[in-house]
Amino acid sequence: MAIKVLIVEDEIKIATLMESFLQTEGYDCLTAMDGKTALQLFAKHKPDIVILDWMLPQMSGLDTCTQLRQLGSPGIIMVTAKSEETDKIVGLEMGADDYLTKPFSLRELSARIRSLLRRMNRNDNDRSDSVLRRGDLTIYEDSLQVFKGSEELHLTPTEFKLLHLLASRPGRVYTRMQLLQHAFEEEFIIDERTVDSHISKLRKKIESDRRGSDYIKTVYGFGYRFGAEHED
Repeated sequence: MAIKVLIVEDEIKIATLMESFLQTEGYDCLTAMDGKTALQLFAKHKPDIVILDWMLPQMSGLDTCTQLRQLGSPGIIMVTAKSEETDKIVGLEMGADDYLTKPFSLRELSARIRSLLRRMNRNDNDRSDSVLRRGDLTIYEDSLQVFKGSEELHLTPTEFKLLHLLASRPGRVYTRMQLLQHAFEEEFIIDERTVDSHISKLRKKIESDRRGSDYIKTVYGFGYRFGAEHED
């Protein structure tokens, strides 16, 4: 079954170029010109990847990204003319998995999609049906699902990769670069602070409401570790 890609872009020429190219690459493409239509198409077709323009009419790409995360866990590549580092971090914190700055080549777009698919384990047929239980978290490697008690948590592919790595070795400290290399197989994103953005978002989803970090601990000057007290 072909990978479904939803292109959300209000510039018709750019959207048409992306759709035509990705179809030749073997992807099943859908196109939306605004955020509202994108949400409707996502709810109906459940695409694997969303290529999401930042600047959209009526509903911004950031708002669309937030609502997409409430509907499911697609891989999201944010596309924008904004090149400032702070803009990139905002996009990642809002739930994007990758960030592509205009102008970009279609080959780079295709490479980003392939990299993101690998992170989502779409093409990995050799995974073991592994389950990790850490405190009240249950992590299913095969289905890429995480539950806190009986409640399913909706993590992005990058968040899942980071959580699974940390939870697999409670107590072990991972540097930011080690986490980057694990989460981003191709080194498009090399700023170590990118990890901080994803960890911050992940913490909000898995931690309790009380003050402090229950699961993911910051090791100042080094990186992060998963609390050994949660090892079963």
